[in-house]
Amino acid sequence: MTQKIRFHLDENVSNAIAEGLRRRRIGVTTTPETRLIAASDAEQVAFALSQNRVIVTHDDDFLVLHQSGVVHSGITYCAQNRRSIGEILTSLILIWEVLEPEDMKNQLEFL
Repeated sequence: MTQKIRFHLDENVSNAIAEGLRRRRIGVTTTPETRLIAASDAEQVAFALSQNRVIVTHDDDFLVLHQSGVVHSGITYCAQNRRSIGEILTSLILIWEVLEPEDMKNQLEFL
């Protein structure tokens, strides 16, 4: 059996997205749950990497980290207020259905 992508939501991402993923039995953690509120972006990336989780964020700083060559398990980015919760959820489910964790390694996906 192939591994499935698991997600980690940055602190600015709505908890409704985490709930929607969980209803579909998709692995997800959130910044508050992992006690990473106010942690640096680098710390968020390190946590997600240690857990092999793809970061979901609205924070432009993660784009800078990606561009600088920081190793990560994958980043999905959507500009704040650019998409509805349903649209973001649909995009994440598609990523989960189609890709494997290795496909997302050091990759950036725009939602």
